[in-house]
Amino acid sequence: MLDKKIEKAINDQINFELFSAYLYLAMAAYFSSLNLNGFANWMKVQVMEEQSHAKKFYDYVLERGGKITLTGINGPQNKWKSPLAAFEDALAHERIVTEKINNLMNLAIELKDHASTSFFQWFIDEQVEEESTADGIIQSLKLIGKDSGGLFMIDKELASRIFNPPAGVTI
Repeated sequence: MLDKKIEKAINDQINFELFSAYLYLAMAAYFSSLNLNGFANWMKVQVMEEQSHAKKFYDYVLERGGKITLTGINGPQNKWKSPLAAFEDALAHERIVTEKINNLMNLAIELKDHASTSFFQWFIDEQVEEESTADGIIQSLKLIGKDSGGLFMIDKELASRIFNPPAGVTI
């Protein structure tokens, strides 16, 4: 049985993961408006990742006998001053997600909930990748500066990203 404190914290995380998907969908729309379809593709894949994370938390709560409580999602930002600014916001957002996941782990450790500790470890590892990937794109964007040819090359590279759902998650 899932402790009520963990259940509430995971329900809050489900909501935040869905907000993350909403934010990345807004970023995809922003990139599409600039005709940066590779950047838009990257963000659409990110949307699917965040939805799968929400689903993974959702399934875990039910598997442990908990109750799902979904709440409203606030509207995200819709405009950025540049592709670099959008990715800087994405990285800042991922750092917030990392903090929230770490807080979940800390709560599980405090409650001596070993099953949840094991479950949260996957997300901790995932966040290392999320932050590193966003930062890598930021560094590439900084490197090219205002070079439209470089932006075109990054756009083509980001167009090749595909969604690979985590093991055991179906949406």
